[in-house]
Formats: sequence, structure tokens, C-alpha cells
Amino acid sequence: MTVYGDAMSAAPHKRVLLKLSGESFARQGERGISMDEIVHIARQTVQAVARGVELAVVIGGGNILRGGSFTAGNAAIQEATAHYMGMLATVINGLALQDALESLGAQTRLMTAIRMDGVAEPYIRRRARRHLEKGRIVILAAGTGSPFVTTDTAAAQRALELGADILMKATRVDGVYSDDPEKNPHAVLYRELSYQQVREQNLRVMDATAISQCMEHRMPILVFNYRRDGNIERAVAGDRIGTLIGSPEVVAAGA
Repeated sequence: MTVYGDAMSAAPHKRVLLKLSGESFARQGERGISMDEIVHIARQTVQAVARGVELAVVIGGGNILRGGSFTAGNAAIQEATAHYMGMLATVINGLALQDALESLGAQTRLMTAIRMDGVAEPYIRRRARRHLEKGRIVILAAGTGSPFVTTDTAAAQRALELGADILMKATRVDGVYSDDPEKNPHAVLYRELSYQQVREQNLRVMDATAISQCMEHRMPILVFNYRRDGNIERAVAGDRIGTLIGSPEVVAAGA
């Protein structure tokens, strides 16, 4: 598996799963949807796909509603219901991203793990793979369709199902740090990590289930800063950005 390549050549990965948090759809520190932010992401995404990569995108919904925390102090809403509400929030984000991408000339398909045929296709693995083969950007919403499962785990699951070469997680910081860099200016940025190091140091990258799935199936993870213009394209191109997480030989190949 090629992990890093020449940034001026075609993408070193044939198929990529990009994980976008719901917070990336809003201005920093705000909630809701900012089309300026979404168009910024869409423009970078279109540039990345122009390199020939097949791209699927899993999106979160935390900018609208985070199901896992919505029930705190609110006994009127069952936790499972809150999770379903959070899944619907990801569909709203998916619709916004789809229109932003298509306004830039991209071909897309929005697929959801919960059936809502009036606005999106149902997620069917073989159909999603076929869309990717045809060069369409596939937006995957509603997580896994089940409560008590994060969109990080959904991203790991879809990356494995669709045969992605790498899972790329876009964040608002430059990669994985020893501590929260927004609170601790002395936090150290890691360039390479093994799955075991992530687990042993309890680093806040993705939830434990997602890390375990990637570790079991040797799916590399790249964590990088999407807010730096052009970084999505650089990540796809194989530029040395962010933090690479993988098995020891994958980490060594990226060193």
C-alpha cells in the first residue's frame, strides 16, 4: 500500500474515505450551517478529486445536534431518540454539501443509512462502490443507521466496506497532539503514531471502536487540518501533512 507519494503526481491512493465533523460546516465557535465554510470544503474536495481519486465522505452533525449529549439533564428525550435526531442532522449537512459540490461542477450521490427516498439514495454497499468507480463523490449520511454509534465508527466501517486505501479525518488542528493545542501551547504534534500508541496514550483522535476496527483491518488513518486552504488536496496527493496512524510498517513507510 502506498502511503505517501510525489505531491506533483496523481494521487497515491485510488480510493479515500474522508471524515468531516459537523463542526466543519459552521464558523468556529458557532452552531448551524455556514455555506461559506461548506463551499470552502467543497472547493478543496473538487480539487482533490481532479487528481483521479475516488472519494467517499462521511459527515457528522454536531453543528446542528449531537445526539450523545442532547439528553443531558433532559429526561423527556430517550437517548436512542436523541441519536436518531443526530443522524438526521448529518443528512441536513449532506444536502448542503451536495449542492455546494454540484455548484462547482462535481457529480455526487447522497446516500443515507436511514431510508428517506425523497431526498437521498439508500446506502447499499455495491451501489456506493459503483458510484465511486464512475467518478462520483459519494456523501454518506446518517452514520451507520443505528443509535449509540459515532460517525467516527461509521467512517471506519464505511472505509472498510468500500475498500478505501486510507481513512482521512479532517480536523481544525494540524494533527494529533500530546494535549489539546487550543488549550496547551506546549502540546507536541506527532507526525506518526501506531494504533497501539493512540490507545495506550488515550489520544483523542477517534473513538475507541473506530481505532480498534482500523487496527484489526490495518486501515491507515491520516489526521490533518482542513482549515488550511488546499490541505484536502495535499492529503490526497500524499504530501507530508498531519499525523499518520497505522501499523508499524505503514508508519515506517511514511517516515
